[in-house]
Amino acid sequence: MNNVDRLRKNGTLTRGEFKALLTDKQGEYLFAQAREVTEQNFGNKIYTRGLIEFSNYCKQNCLYCGLRCDNKKLERYRLNKEEILQCCAEGHDVDTFVLQSGEDDFYTTEKMVDIIKAIRQRFPDYTVTLSLGEKDASAYQAYYDAGARRFLLRHETIDSGHYRKLHAGKREIATRIECLRQLKRIGFQTGSGIMVGSPWQTLDNIIDDIYFLGIFKPDMLGIGPYLVSRDTPFANRENGSLELTLRLLAIFRLMHPRVLMPATTALIFIHPQGREMGFLAGANVVMHSLTPSHVREKYRLYDK
Repeated sequence: MNNVDRLRKNGTLTRGEFKALLTDKQGEYLFAQAREVTEQNFGNKIYTRGLIEFSNYCKQNCLYCGLRCDNKKLERYRLNKEEILQCCAEGHDVDTFVLQSGEDDFYTTEKMVDIIKAIRQRFPDYTVTLSLGEKDASAYQAYYDAGARRFLLRHETIDSGHYRKLHAGKREIATRIECLRQLKRIGFQTGSGIMVGSPWQTLDNIIDDIYFLGIFKPDMLGIGPYLVSRDTPFANRENGSLELTLRLLAIFRLMHPRVLMPATTALIFIHPQGREMGFLAGANVVMHSLTPSHVREKYRLYDK
């Protein structure tokens, strides 16, 4: 039995087997098996989410991110409740609104609860997903009580040393993991994931992430290539690998047959057909931007 079949049957592999799967020259069988598992569980359906990037302010200073607070070249913006509701009103072809922002304390728990309740009242048939970063448990609970049901929080890397390097020693992975556990305890469908090819990342780091996610069992998985932002200390680094990202999408599909997994917008910037390639490797979600056009270019996580 080869490594792909063994992974599909058992849901995991040894470290050596994972490393071989990530580095061998033939990926088509891996992708074919991932497609088959996706079709068995979801048919050929692609789920469409409406993404509303409502603030590009962020109090954090992550070295890889264009929204980092030390980026003085970025023109900042915030959307108010009525502007967010107008974005929702344009989401005719989606069933979920994804509210995403930097870690912006302007939006207090009370303000976010008010926004969530307003969306749920005006658009009761839509699911509210949040991507707001690290908050305390009381805030997460308040969001849930207001009607939000999904929360996206990539852990980025489970290796504590690697995590500190990406955050200039200012943040700890233990805090991020505790947030993820709190979200699950509250009842959120919880999403996590990694950037593929982030600075200093090794294959051993990635395999550690595979094992962590195998234990954590997220409901959603965000796996996308790292992309350079010119207005960060990593401006001279290289983008992540399309091939490695696709292999990880396929591996996670075999490990987590029912997970919701987007073909991220980052894939498009690596390759013109990157999103389609993501679907053919096991992804089954697409994010459609509902962010107003006059601010969309200001939500600059990475170049382009």
